[in-house]
Amino acid sequence: MNSISVRALLVRGMLAGLAAGALALLTAYLLGESRVDAAIAFEEAHSHDHGGGEELVSRSLQSTAGLATGILVYGVALGGIAALVYCYALGRVGRFGPRATAALVALGAFVAVYLVPFLKYPANPPAVGDPDTLDQRTALFFLMIALSVLLTVGTVILGKRLVPRLGHWYASVVAGAAFLVVVGIAFAFLPSGENVPEGFPAVLLWQFRLATLAVQFVLWAGFGLLFGHLAERLLLAKAGDRQGDEAASRTVTAAN
Repeated sequence: MNSISVRALLVRGMLAGLAAGALALLTAYLLGESRVDAAIAFEEAHSHDHGGGEELVSRSLQSTAGLATGILVYGVALGGIAALVYCYALGRVGRFGPRATAALVALGAFVAVYLVPFLKYPANPPAVGDPDTLDQRTALFFLMIALSVLLTVGTVILGKRLVPRLGHWYASVVAGAAFLVVVGIAFAFLPSGENVPEGFPAVLLWQFRLATLAVQFVLWAGFGLLFGHLAERLLLAKAGDRQGDEAASRTVTAAN
């Protein structure tokens, strides 16, 4: 794959990330913002600080422009990174076409970057978690992301090395089982970040967490579908141009 193709795929990955981010933004606004408002209301009702204090950023701005900026920038950035991973993975992870490879990259990114860390350290709405342990919980979450990504890469490498001996199916099963075992060990030994205040509604907590999971799922599913379509069109067009050039070259050679 030449540098022109990589650059073109990078641009398409960022555009697909932007479009998928717009879908995720809609999901977050419809499913998540009402839960955030309810959590803030709980926090204010149970707060011992009645001094008020002026907000640096209003809640209305947070739930509109702030939310849009965060999710769209996130989508563009991750779309670009995923496109670069796609450039490396294409043709190296089995006999998958452009669309199937895009779907596999999106699925792997969703599992490694969000789902596995989420299962250990699920997202919390406002009023959940001790502010004094915020830095520790943030560090543990990013540690889990790094560990999950490294384990995913290791799983792919292990599966490829086992293919000559076990075949594609059993190599995938063994590599996947190894991934689950190591992740389970990490879950068992890493400290828990759970710190739910007394009286916080359990239904609200899980509704918020499911909403954040839905946002990430929509983001990565949308990216996989959109980027797969764009990448396939680009690569098939380039393949057609290359075949046309080769045919023209053979015609010129035969004429000479």
